[in-house]
Amino acid sequence: MNNKKEEFLANEKVSTLLFKLSVPATIGMLVYVLYYLIDTIFVGRGVGTEAIGGLTIAFPFLMLIMAVAKMLGVGTSSLISRNLGSNNKERAYTATGNNITLALGFGIIIAIVGLLLLDSILMLFGATEVLMEYAKDYLFIILLGSPFISLSLASNSTIQAEGKAKISMMNMVISTVINIVLDPILIFGFNMGIKGAALATVIAQIVWFTLVIKFYFSKKSTMYLKLEHFIPEPSVIKEIITLGLPSFIRQAGVSVVMVIINNSLAYYGGTIYISAIGIVLRILRVTMVPLAGIAQGFKPIVGYNFGAKKFIRVKNALKYSLLSSFVIGFIGFLILFIYPNYIFMMFGSDKELINVGKSLMKIVVLVLPIVGIHYIATEYFLAIGKALPAYLIGLSRQIFLLIPLILIFPLFLGVKGVFIAFPVADLLATSIAIYFLIKEAKKLKLKAKDS
Repeated sequence: MNNKKEEFLANEKVSTLLFKLSVPATIGMLVYVLYYLIDTIFVGRGVGTEAIGGLTIAFPFLMLIMAVAKMLGVGTSSLISRNLGSNNKERAYTATGNNITLALGFGIIIAIVGLLLLDSILMLFGATEVLMEYAKDYLFIILLGSPFISLSLASNSTIQAEGKAKISMMNMVISTVINIVLDPILIFGFNMGIKGAALATVIAQIVWFTLVIKFYFSKKSTMYLKLEHFIPEPSVIKEIITLGLPSFIRQAGVSVVMVIINNSLAYYGGTIYISAIGIVLRILRVTMVPLAGIAQGFKPIVGYNFGAKKFIRVKNALKYSLLSSFVIGFIGFLILFIYPNYIFMMFGSDKELINVGKSLMKIVVLVLPIVGIHYIATEYFLAIGKALPAYLIGLSRQIFLLIPLILIFPLFLGVKGVFIAFPVADLLATSIAIYFLIKEAKKLKLKAKDS
């Protein structure tokens, strides 16, 4: 870390610091999340409610592709940063080349397995007879483009490891804009329907990877890649996968949750509920982005000042982060709770979808104002080097709480039980986060007095 950045983290007003660090993180995530939202809007308006359900069924498999890519990207980024820092440039180059080789290999394997077992996978993922064709049409094209999806996501992450965050973000923005422009052209203009949405995604990912490769073979990159760097190196591959595995488990866990939700809704509710949850979760992801952005901006502030024993600044960072997340969460809650019908109308004019969706949205967002605590607590404990509480808090909602509740509640409450599971899981997970934060706040108070 250079002196200028250290001075910034050590002396800048905490509230200003939090804003400056949170906004770029939020924008980067928002661009990515908005793409999937806009994609769904075009599919809903251009094809119909059942097509949204088809997207919802296929999405967990797309998330698995993304989970593999993220595993490779996270592992490689760590390897690159450390080896560039220690001036071991050759190993950094090998890690970059091996990352591309692995991403291509995994992408091809996923495509082959997915295409051979397509019907079985979609049945396992909760596809009803009505949704099967839509899900199949979409996922077939996504699988053909799987190598490029894997390559673009895995390799773009490594650009950030070189400290070129703006270039990484611009690649993502260009890809997203291309996707959004192509969606209506292919869905409406060429009358391709849901296949058009999938093709737009694949084309955008090909462009994204092309931009990444162009960067690596330009003077802007610190990497000097040769053919030998793409040859698999067992020790490098082992380190990439080991470092990236926790990220894969978290992302794949979300995919598993989605599969369980889809199957529960198919059994207790039917097609309309699967389409509704697809929209609800996409809207929620947009709402969660600022909360995750605050947590991301908060993390380096805490990490640096905790290490520097500036505990009052740590305490202030915690206070401002919690307050900001509550305000944003509360605004999101008001909008989604009061105007859910207008939100669902963006996705089409199906009255049944709007009526079902708005009632379910009101249930899912009930505890949205306090959900940010969960994000902040996770990043806080990671920042101060306490991995156990960080992982307990991080995994509590999705794995330990949401999955069991989704399986249990519908037995007594029917299809609404699936949706009631969301706020209950959020409330319990946030309570766990608060418990750990209160314990830590007491220790922090004593440390602040001593310092």
